[in-house]
Amino acid sequence: MMRILSYLILLALIGYGVWPYYTVYQLDKAIVQPATEPLAELLDLPAIRANYKQRVTAGVKDALPENAPDPHGVMSWIGQNLTRLGDAALDQVITPEWAQRTLRDAVTESTKQTPAYLLAAMDFAFFESHNRFLIRIGDLGQGATHIRLSLIGGQWKITDIITSVTAIN
Repeated sequence: MMRILSYLILLALIGYGVWPYYTVYQLDKAIVQPATEPLAELLDLPAIRANYKQRVTAGVKDALPENAPDPHGVMSWIGQNLTRLGDAALDQVITPEWAQRTLRDAVTESTKQTPAYLLAAMDFAFFESHNRFLIRIGDLGQGATHIRLSLIGGQWKITDIITSVTAIN
């Protein structure tokens, strides 16, 4: 009985370890599809937008002085409005179409082939933690694109796409 329980636990661990790779396979098929619906099912757009907002906000804080001499001055006003406008812009720009284009471009750049197949472009894919999985497209330090998957509601979903340049195409 103990042996059967051990085998079942081992089988469950192997299944859990293979699970995100099945999502990578689904992602590979979704990227080359002309429609974005298959990819949209694998995206957590609010999480992607939140991660981009965090990076954009950090960039704005670096560009603008934190301790402006006049709290009601032009620099403070610019900082506040960039943050507010940034939210609206991210909602309009970060869409399933944007994600598909960004991933296709990264895969095509890495493999120099069309159609762009993610499985051929992956340089690294492994767990960051028990509920986060990281995929790297391209060589580390050479403008790689990172795709972060998170386990949400029993499904692996893309929660961040980190490109070598954080500009949104």
